[in-house]
Amino acid sequence: MSDQKQNILILSLKEIKEFLAEKGEKAFRAKQIYEWLWKKPVKSFDEMTNISKDLRTLLKESFTIQSVQVHDLQTSSDKTIKLVFRLFDGALVEGVLIPTENRATACISSQVGCNLGCEFCATGKLGLRRNLNIGEIYHQVVEIMKLAHQKYNLSLTNIVLMGMGEPLLNYENVKKAMEMVSSDDGLSMSPQRITLSTVGIPRMIRKLADDEVKFHLAVSLHSANDKKRNEFMPVNRRNSLNDLRDALVYFNQKTGQRITFEYLLMDGINDSLKDAKEFAEYCKSFPVKINIIEYNSTRDKRFQRSKGESFNEFVTFLKSRNLVVNVRRSRGQDIDAACGQLAGEKKK
Repeated sequence: MSDQKQNILILSLKEIKEFLAEKGEKAFRAKQIYEWLWKKPVKSFDEMTNISKDLRTLLKESFTIQSVQVHDLQTSSDKTIKLVFRLFDGALVEGVLIPTENRATACISSQVGCNLGCEFCATGKLGLRRNLNIGEIYHQVVEIMKLAHQKYNLSLTNIVLMGMGEPLLNYENVKKAMEMVSSDDGLSMSPQRITLSTVGIPRMIRKLADDEVKFHLAVSLHSANDKKRNEFMPVNRRNSLNDLRDALVYFNQKTGQRITFEYLLMDGINDSLKDAKEFAEYCKSFPVKINIIEYNSTRDKRFQRSKGESFNEFVTFLKSRNLVVNVRRSRGQDIDAACGQLAGEKKK
């Protein structure tokens, strides 16, 4: 049965060499196999055309390649494309291709669902089914990379771990997948073009710092007030803003990287001038870049997009404090592909 076979994508080059040695195969074949898996990267052993048929049969009998299949595609009026990926066990996750004139960004998922329960997020309503493995994370990038070239003749320039799930709660698989994305044995993308987005889990942010990761860190803050953040981000009840600040100071000191804050502006909830002042005060502890994001509607009607006047006042105040502020306009709203809308569902 295929479910009794080992996923070959979790093996290192050394482990593949050891397997081949046990079977009496030549060691150099391991490098060829590894290249097919990561640099090419194939979804079937039959595609490994410079490997003998007997060895391919041996690999098929011993292993699976747990990647992803594109189950569905939807294209937005702004050219954003949402992909629904089917995993080896039938579970579905979503990814997004966000093209501009000369750039293409892949937004990818790290978990099937999410158990953090942020009130304003569609994914947070799903609960957590399981973590994605290294191949499932990596192959989302591969599929979106191919699509960017086929549809828009664009090279993939950026990767954001901002899809379904909390990346820091699937830390090892995410870290290994991004190492392969940036490795010469893999896709050779610069880690400076990768951003991991988290709700802010202090102990894991410290681990990122200790592991000296090269990719960027973005924190979905959405409020610099503990009481308010507790109400719509339950993770804050166990990880206060003070604890998060201490971890971010540590991360900045250890890596030298500037912190990116993402802030969804929601009408009457976190878009007042008082909210802006608290946010500006919170940003004093480390160098920051702020992405102000338009809220995208989900089924929960308690949360609505901040109105123009409040939105503009909030942004203007932050800029008056000499903070680096970018306003990110939503992409793919008409197909539920925008920030906070991914839920493994097709827009009806």
